[in-house]
Amino acid sequence: MSSEAMDIDHPPLPSSLPKSSHSQTLTTLTISSPPFSYAHLSTTAALPGQELDMIEVRSYLTAALRQFLGDTGVAIPIDILKVQETSVWVRLPRQDLGAFAGAITAFPGITQNESLLLLQLKACGDYLSSLLGRGEGEADIWKP
Repeated sequence: MSSEAMDIDHPPLPSSLPKSSHSQTLTTLTISSPPFSYAHLSTTAALPGQELDMIEVRSYLTAALRQFLGDTGVAIPIDILKVQETSVWVRLPRQDLGAFAGAITAFPGITQNESLLLLQLKACGDYLSSLLGRGEGEADIWKP
């Protein structure tokens, strides 16, 4: 058989495939920086057996921000998404996340009825779903 013989099972491919004039882009997607960031905080209970509520959490966050940044820190708009036992999820403007994280980290806590309440930053980021990969479902955040 000659080297130019054609293999019936595998015909040779053309050296250049014709380009279709009908090709078009169906969709494009650009992931830009989101306007909000999220933080997952852990707290120690104010009193043993007592759960924190959103008003108490707001006052502790305000105290931490005021101590670290003064009135500028108190002006940061923070949405408390959920308080569950000792976990707190908050949403804040993306540009304020660094200042918020610094304030929470530097906060020495509040002494109340001979017990110390501490705030600990467990995780923070631009996407809520990235904070929930540690065993809790995203849908559970929105349940009362």
